[in-house]
Amino acid sequence: MINVEIQRNNNESAPNVLKRFTKRVQGAGILNKVRSLRYAERTKSPYVKKKQTLKAIRRKTDRDLQVKLGKISEGREEFKKR
Repeated sequence: MINVEIQRNNNESAPNVLKRFTKRVQGAGILNKVRSLRYAERTKSPYVKKKQTLKAIRRKTDRDLQVKLGKISEGREEFKKR
């Protein structure tokens, strides 16, 4: 990352120094970069993908069995919001 450094001039007030600093940070694009990384997700490993896929297959087969046995209906009426 880029470091931003500001030197305080003689007779310069603290708000002016802060204002110059924020302008320099905005110009360097540091905040945009940090905000874009804030919610970034890592790529999942092949093992984790495989585990999730197997879990989804297991859930689907269990649901199909429940439908076949007549314990739940074919549609998803019980899950719809009213």
